[in-house]
Amino acid sequence: MRVGVLTGGGDCPGLNAVIRAVTLKGIQVHDWEIVGFRNGWRGPLTGESRPLGRGDVEAILTRGGTILGSSRTNPYKEEGGVERIKSVLSEQGIDALVAIGGEDTLGVANKLADEGINVVGVPKTIDNDLGATDYTFGFDTAVHIATEAIDRLHTTAESHHRALVVEVMGRHAGWIALHSGLAGGASVILVPETPFSVDQVVEWVERRFEREYAPIIVVAEGALPEGGAERLQSGEKDAFGHVRLGGIGNWLADEIAERTGKESRAVVLGHTQRGGTPTAYDRVLATRFGLHAVDAVAAGDFGVMVALRGTDIVRVKLEEATAELKTVPPERYAEAEVFFG
Repeated sequence: MRVGVLTGGGDCPGLNAVIRAVTLKGIQVHDWEIVGFRNGWRGPLTGESRPLGRGDVEAILTRGGTILGSSRTNPYKEEGGVERIKSVLSEQGIDALVAIGGEDTLGVANKLADEGINVVGVPKTIDNDLGATDYTFGFDTAVHIATEAIDRLHTTAESHHRALVVEVMGRHAGWIALHSGLAGGASVILVPETPFSVDQVVEWVERRFEREYAPIIVVAEGALPEGGAERLQSGEKDAFGHVRLGGIGNWLADEIAERTGKESRAVVLGHTQRGGTPTAYDRVLATRFGLHAVDAVAAGDFGVMVALRGTDIVRVKLEEATAELKTVPPERYAEAEVFFG
């Protein structure tokens, strides 16, 4: 049996752990041939692939990024995309495909499953916004990186008596902002799910200054002021229709400075949240996902995604996995509000 594997969408700590698990279990337990497709869905479109053996994956567990490369290629935006993928898989003798990705990558996988392609999905996103799984790998690493940055920023903010606005990733879901803000002792946490009042933020900031405590405001890139619009880095869209967000941190820092008369700076963490070595938790979760994806292929159970429920790895239909995003519920945000101001 020949099994293909690909990584699509934004890179994420833990991708290589999945590739390693799929390759080693596929070879050692089932005597399969494993083929890595390059650069997301572009690989099955163009036929660009490479064989994966033990020597290719044994040392990649701790590496960030993905040895296969990634892209935001959408086969359904390419002329004859589905037919081209079917042709490539047939030519290379691929019996099944393991697709590792987030909402967009797995959305394509779901459509291809309906087209008769044998595909199993593995959930990956630092945003932790896939509804069918309790956690996605990459999220824990992103939160650790953001929390460490907040810890460091506390000392410089205190030294200079300034407010610091920390912008973290989170287009539609504020999980990174919520978790890193709570862990880092932020004065205010702003998430996309709850539009914020600038007046209220300023009031919280001033309360902190009155107690001679430099405030740290953590804001997700997709957070919105009441009656406001998303801050865009550009109007360009990717193949899945997403615009690049960014700028809310700088805008909010300027507002705070103007309204309080206090120095305020913005720190945009950006892609540092995606990079580097995955945490132990993400390595273990990603490895378990890879092992269970192989089990799904071996069982002929296609059109599914492996998911974490409690401490168990289960299978859910890809259709369910991509039906809706998992956003921060009001009650979780209310927990954090106790610490604002």
